[in-house]
Formats: sequence, C-alpha cells, structure tokens
Amino acid sequence: MKTYRQGTAEVRALDGVSVGVRRARFTAVVGPSGSGKSTLMHCVAGLDTVTSGSIVLDGTEITGLSDRRLTRVRRERIGFVFQSFNLLPQLTAYENIVLPVTMSGGRPDRELVDHLCEVLGIAHRASHRPAELSGGQQQRVAVARALVARPAVLFADEPTGNLDSRAGTEVLTVLRRSVDELGQTVVMVTHDPAAARYADRVLTLADGRLVKDEHAASAGHTASAGYAAPAGHAAPSGRAAALAGDVTGRRR
Repeated sequence: MKTYRQGTAEVRALDGVSVGVRRARFTAVVGPSGSGKSTLMHCVAGLDTVTSGSIVLDGTEITGLSDRRLTRVRRERIGFVFQSFNLLPQLTAYENIVLPVTMSGGRPDRELVDHLCEVLGIAHRASHRPAELSGGQQQRVAVARALVARPAVLFADEPTGNLDSRAGTEVLTVLRRSVDELGQTVVMVTHDPAAARYADRVLTLADGRLVKDEHAASAGHTASAGYAAPAGHAAPSGRAAALAGDVTGRRR
C-alpha cells in the first residue's frame, strides 16, 4: 500500500498490489498516467517507501532498511535506466559507463565494457562526451552503464520516451538481448504498447490496482544468433535477479 495526502484527502497510489517477478525475465508495467506504475517501480527499486506491506529484492527484504543499507542495495544489486539519460557531461561515454564501478572502488571489467559497447553500437563513440552523441547513443550509454555492474535487476522508466522510433527500437532490442543472452532481469515502466511487446510479461495498472497480468508476444524480438556474452560472462544464474515485490495492504 502506498498512500499520499492531498489536503484532507488520502490518495492511494498503490492499493493492494502484490506481484513477484522471476529472474532472467523481461517484465513491462503499463497503464495510463496516474495509474501507479512509476510509483510501483520506485517502491520496489527502493527509491520510495511503502505505507504498508513489504518488498523483497534479490532475497533481501528492503522494507525498513536504513538509508545507508538501502543505498548499498541500490548500488550493488540494482541498475537504472531513466527517460533522461543522466550522463555527466564532462566525462566520456566510456567514463560514464564505468562510473558505478569506479565510484564503489571497483575495477571495471574492460572485456565486458568493450562487449557492451560493441553490442550497443557505441564502440566508436566511447571517447566522445555526451554533447557529441545523439539521443539514441546517449541512451545506449546509459543502458551500458546500468548493465556493467551486472545488477540483480535492471529497472527502466520510460527508457524510449525521449527517442525517435528507430533509436527506441535499438534500445528495446538491447534490453531484450540482455535478458535472453546475459540472464538479466529487466522491469520496464512504459506507456507504449509497442514497447511492452518486447517483454515476456505485461502487468497493467489502473487507479493503483493491478488489473491485468498477461504474457506478452515477444517472439521476433529475441536476440540474433550473433549476440553472445564474451568468454567468462555467461548468464549469472546464481546472482541474477530474484525479485519479489510484495506491496500489499498487509500492515507491519
């Protein structure tokens, strides 16, 4: 349950929603503006808190975690792709991609970074800064940045909202491939029915309630035979994405 106060009125942004997402699957969350889809993603991703209920992410209940522990969970287990690219303008594409790893004190896996850049079609732009890239290229840099730390779950909030149809298709194809070839779990919020067809499962929200849960027809959007993880980067079966979002009306 997630409620807000508007004056003297109580608004239920999420009302009795309970859902679990399997690892290595692409799930789309759709619904009209104000349906609660972005609120659901923000709560399950630890960007917002629920009024009541619980959220389990990759085997860890994040409800009630301290800010410090929640920040660590987001840094180590979650990748984000937003409608805005959120790239640092003073850094090159490569430096933006490896930023989450370097900020946590780690060393970037150059082979994986190079592979992601090649797959995303930005290898030749790795030394360029965001202002020198197209919108589609910037979003592909953002996707690579989200994937480079091998997160348990990648959350994408309207990732094609600022892109033309061609660039949007490229980004969605990459998200689809990350599931099929790398075992990544992706949860995407979108208002676009065409984008939702890239998913394995589509959850439809209306007025804060889950009104439909169906499998999507993702055939035809799977990765090409030429896409494969580099040696040593097989699908991360042990660590990848067991997400269970239980945002129910159960009081705590």
